Amino acid sequence: MFYGILVAILFEDNDRHNLPHIHVRYSGAKASIAIEDGCVLAGDIPPKQLKMVQAWIEIHKDELFADWELAVAGEQPFRIAPLQ
Repeated sequence: MFYGILVAILFEDNDRHNLPHIHVRYSGAKASIAIEDGCVLAGDIPPKQLKMVQAWIEIHKDELFADWELAVAGEQPFRIAPLQ
């Protein structure tokens, strides 16, 4: 969580979505965002918060892909440092 933005990778989420992604919530809004390129796959969050999430994804892309692999295997992903 950073700047009021909650970010999550759901366990075994690959049954519904094969594309690695994160789930983001901010002030009642929610979206799924691709790890590869930061594109919004579903939902909507305000543009300012989306840009922050996309910057965070770019900084932590390798860690996010590693966590995605853990999550789809049913294992606990590691925490990733927030955007500061």
